[in-house]
Amino acid sequence: MPIRAAVTLAATAIGVVLLFSSRTPPAAPIATLTPSSISSSSSTPSPTATPSGAPPSGGASPAPTATATPTPKPTTSGLKSGSFTGQTSANPYGNVQVQVVISGGKITDIKTIQYPNGHQQSVFINSQAIPLLREEVLQAQSAQINIIGGATFTSQGYAQSVQSALDAARG
Repeated sequence: MPIRAAVTLAATAIGVVLLFSSRTPPAAPIATLTPSSISSSSSTPSPTATPSGAPPSGGASPAPTATATPTPKPTTSGLKSGSFTGQTSANPYGNVQVQVVISGGKITDIKTIQYPNGHQQSVFINSQAIPLLREEVLQAQSAQINIIGGATFTSQGYAQSVQSALDAARG
């Protein structure tokens, strides 16, 4: 068997073992790969499969898989209808401030009053991030929104300003 095919077979077998290592181990081993089961002319030892649940011989553990647990979103019930301006949130690139429009207890629009625009890069980033943040708030109906990658400071300031506007709508 050519060396390349042997290495591919070994990697595939290890992948199969690792695939099942995060689950309850079966009664019998799935695959056991030993150096003697692969013929090659190379003096480099071939990797060996490890029992289910054991870390691979390279010292690194298989990456854990994350499971998302839905968190309840705060409701907007009890909000007065009208336009409510949030507090200005400062960040290293400039200020962020929004105005939230509420109708029938629901957020119906968000208008951006201020955003970081002192540099060409800030203008470019925020021209893309602000519409996404607006949609996040409209969908979530709260200030509990996802941060937009590359616009972390704007995202945080946007959420803070939205929250202060919602607080004003409740008060």
